[in-house]
Amino acid sequence: MGMTMTQKILAAHAGLPQVKAGDLIEARLDLVLGNDVTTPVAVKVFDEAGFTRVFDKDKIAIVLDHYTPCKDIKSAQLCKTARDFARRFDITHFFDVGTVGIEHALLPEKGIVAPGECIIGADSHTCTYGALGAFSTGVGSTDMAAGMASGENWFKVPSAIKVTLLGKLPPYVSGKDIILHLIGLIGVDGALYKSIEFTGDGVHELSMDDRFTIANMAIEAGGKNGIFPVDDKTIAYVEGRVSRPWTAYEADADAEYEREVVIDLSSLQPTVALPHLPSNVKPVAEVAGLPIDQVVIGSCTNGRISDMRIAADILRGRKVADGVRCIVIPATQQVYLDCMTEGLTEVFIQAGCAVSTPTCGPCLGGHMGCMCEGERAVATTNRNFVGRMGHVKSEVILASPAIAAASAVMGCVASPAALEKEAE
Repeated sequence: MGMTMTQKILAAHAGLPQVKAGDLIEARLDLVLGNDVTTPVAVKVFDEAGFTRVFDKDKIAIVLDHYTPCKDIKSAQLCKTARDFARRFDITHFFDVGTVGIEHALLPEKGIVAPGECIIGADSHTCTYGALGAFSTGVGSTDMAAGMASGENWFKVPSAIKVTLLGKLPPYVSGKDIILHLIGLIGVDGALYKSIEFTGDGVHELSMDDRFTIANMAIEAGGKNGIFPVDDKTIAYVEGRVSRPWTAYEADADAEYEREVVIDLSSLQPTVALPHLPSNVKPVAEVAGLPIDQVVIGSCTNGRISDMRIAADILRGRKVADGVRCIVIPATQQVYLDCMTEGLTEVFIQAGCAVSTPTCGPCLGGHMGCMCEGERAVATTNRNFVGRMGHVKSEVILASPAIAAASAVMGCVASPAALEKEAE
């Protein structure tokens, strides 16, 4: 029996000719990632274990993105712990205030991750890098500590779900709508500890940013990882960013999958996920008119320049509705600069938005947009669990940048098409 993409990458990194679902392996790591929340825990484990060296200072990344610029004394202490560790071992890929970006947007942008690599990160959305054809997955801080010291980690080889994408996307439908639709189909545990492997002619219709968004939220279906084939769009993205050799893996024709899910992209509608699960999905047309208090456009899911452009196109010449707070968060310093150069920042400010430096901030109820009891937000983030963005009696509706921007203008859940119709 042949192997899936994920299984081929794991076999290569374990030095084995073949692996199958359920095998326990030790695999060589190409990158170990941590942030300002998870790195301090890993540092404590690292020191208590008596480790005195890291396996490779060039293959560790520490990104202070969750609470920076620091919101309080506790977050400042967490960042200091991470800074001290990075300085102690001269970590090459260390990003602090002024250079920081949201980790899962920053690392691909900087060429720190590449196709065919094996990557772990002490953050659940590390699965983002599967968009590049890498095996990347979230782990706990203990595994991060072990990975930093040894350059290896153990894995149970996952079984796989094949998601076949067909057709072309309709207007205002994007990667966010695709992944919400998929999670709605299979549920938040539908891919538990499985690899979600995307294929089909529809893949080529997706931009790299669409793929990053989709891979990012594989974990919201319980997936161990999400992964896309390496095609000409992938190669164009990594050229000029990645200078080291990399390998593109392809699934065998006889690879075994537990199930196949077929999605006709042309049939999709702009979609949202209502509280309090990413699987609670509805076409936006069915829930339009729900009043909102806040809109967040950004995060590791939808904070890239294409997301900013879509939001700005809708907000241009319009105003955020009275009583609504719209917070725009470019995911990296480069995206922030691009927004300024392209005039998007001016559009956002003239529309009445607050524009933040790169941070995870409100996505996890950290800062830059926590909600109080009874408030409701439309957000381009990835989770809408109880209390995710503040008070346990607040609500988060997950949506694409297009829907989020339209909702900010309308003052309620709204589709861009409805906004255009009103303008007529």
